[in-house]
Amino acid sequence: MSPRDTYTHGHHDSVLRSHRSRTVATCAAYLRDELRPGTSVLDVGCGPGTLSVDLARHVAPGRVLAIDVAGAPLDEARDHADAAGVDTVEFAVADGYDLDLAGDAFDLVHAHQVLQHVSDPVAMLRELSRVTRPGGTVAARDADYGAFAWYPHVPGLDAWRDLYTTVARGNGAEPDAGRHLLAWANAAGCTDVRPSASTWCFATPEDRAWWGGLWAERSESSAFATQALDRGLADHDDLAGIADAWRRWASDPDGWFVVPHGEVRCHPPA
Repeated sequence: MSPRDTYTHGHHDSVLRSHRSRTVATCAAYLRDELRPGTSVLDVGCGPGTLSVDLARHVAPGRVLAIDVAGAPLDEARDHADAAGVDTVEFAVADGYDLDLAGDAFDLVHAHQVLQHVSDPVAMLRELSRVTRPGGTVAARDADYGAFAWYPHVPGLDAWRDLYTTVARGNGAEPDAGRHLLAWANAAGCTDVRPSASTWCFATPEDRAWWGGLWAERSESSAFATQALDRGLADHDDLAGIADAWRRWASDPDGWFVVPHGEVRCHPPA
């Protein structure tokens, strides 16, 4: 991301708890063929760093530079790397639109759940391509909120998605980014563009409690809630109703929720 953009989620613990669960298996399985020992990686929008550290495990002795526009989560990321005994990853604050890095510096540049939060994803892809070596890979994976599906029908979750979409688009972002990745890569001039898709599914009692609990808390306490209140898009009662809807969904033994993701792998422009 960049200081010029507003991050819809923010860095409340309810957001970071979700980010801490990220691994190659859950978030970057589409890249497994690219994760060879010795590969150099730039991980964009790293947050608390769990995915970055797992990427480093896969490419060691290759090095990973993990960047985020916010410095707040990076101390936690460094602590996590130290605790995991991974010393081939470095964390730094950086602007994804304007990287202070040499061109052609990395074999793989990866952005997970980043392009959905930026106001000019094509410009960011061009900059990520600039620091990717010829023949290297630029990769992105993003959710598609408009394609989320759940059961049973809980009207409060419709209100949540409508509100989230309004807040995110008010930030100049595209919450349905997953379906746009192919078009954005083409517009950025990338070559050999390979699109794909995958999902997260939350349907076990444990998964429902985790996912529903996260979003119930986010709906009242995160930057998303603050932005909705500040812009007059919702009041505290509205947000409490949305949080309750998440808890009701999570407690239903038949509850099921799927999060589709678009994915793209490509080479930088020739």
